[in-house]
Amino acid sequence: MNFSDQKLGTAGASSASIDWVARATRLVPVLDAAIGRIESERRVPADVMSALHDAELFRMCLPASIGGGEATPSTVLQVVEIIATADASTAWCLGQALGCSRMAGFLDRTVAQEVFGGRDAVLAWGPPGGAANAVAVDGGYRVTGKWRLASGIRNASWLGPICRVCEPDGSPRHDADGKPVNRTMLLPISSATLTDVWHVIGLKGTGSDSFAIDDLFVAEEYSFHRDSPQDRREDGPLYRMGLSMFYAIAFSGVAMGVARTALEDFIRLAAEKTPSHWSTVMRENSGLQRQVAEAEANLGSARSYLFDMLDSAWNSDHLPDAWPLEMRARLRLACTNAITQSRAVVEFAYQAAGSGAIFQDNPFERRFRDINTVAQQAQGQPVNFEHAGAALMGLEIKGGRV
Repeated sequence: MNFSDQKLGTAGASSASIDWVARATRLVPVLDAAIGRIESERRVPADVMSALHDAELFRMCLPASIGGGEATPSTVLQVVEIIATADASTAWCLGQALGCSRMAGFLDRTVAQEVFGGRDAVLAWGPPGGAANAVAVDGGYRVTGKWRLASGIRNASWLGPICRVCEPDGSPRHDADGKPVNRTMLLPISSATLTDVWHVIGLKGTGSDSFAIDDLFVAEEYSFHRDSPQDRREDGPLYRMGLSMFYAIAFSGVAMGVARTALEDFIRLAAEKTPSHWSTVMRENSGLQRQVAEAEANLGSARSYLFDMLDSAWNSDHLPDAWPLEMRARLRLACTNAITQSRAVVEFAYQAAGSGAIFQDNPFERRFRDINTVAQQAQGQPVNFEHAGAALMGLEIKGGRV
């Protein structure tokens, strides 16, 4: 698939001149043809990754200063949503990697170019799976620990484990406010030991395996504090948005893409299927007509609300790191609502499709598994409604994602 006419870094090419949505749309047939392999191999296959790299989708959120797209979150949301209409796992890996790639804005330009400059560059990370320490030494840190849920790790070139920083004597380092200091370490994937643990119900193709590092030296310049103003090297608004909020937006796109295709698949099925003991095809049933209309309204409303809240915040007089609490609460609410409504739409399509939906050779079964796995992640949890509601009611939020 040829995108050479609009390559980033070529004369006149910029994120504004590239139609990222069109690029994503052109990849849908590639993903459709690879669904079986994505599921069975439990990763995005190399040829599919190559097509994604040809389209430069993993470079969408890199700074323009190193040849990246520096795309807006609204564009990211649309692209991830389109990819998810074909395959949720690929969309999830893309959204996860785009969040990681934004961290190029927190690195020295030379280091950022080394990590993200290659055509196939992908950074992966995951939360600690136990003790994960970086002991301060001359010129950097010695890193030891285990991490899990590293989506896309099987196609990654670099890893970015987050670590608790310790003094040379092993005691935890604290900042001026007495809080533990954490830093993300960057290291080639060859420096880690990967463990195959991703045997799951849904999002099988993300390959979100675990990895371990044993007493590895990481130079200071290959470390940073996520979302830290002190470490930020790029002033663009994309690098002032909190990482958690970015992931909420991206993963909402995954959910909405899955739901859109599930609903369209059901409408096609309803035009053809005559269930046992029925005298007409399913679409002639007034009850199903009402349910389809309600599903469309709920999904469309959730999508519109999310884009409205995102565009309102992005185009406001505030940079993302200074968005008022109420603005952040509404955007968080919109993201969680999009995931929740998408899950309900897929569950309707799955149940209404009948017994045939339980078999692995149809799309309803896969999308049912995928959407329920998406909703299990932190961005889809009901507690986000509580935090957003408390913020909208003027209450202090402690430890919430708002």
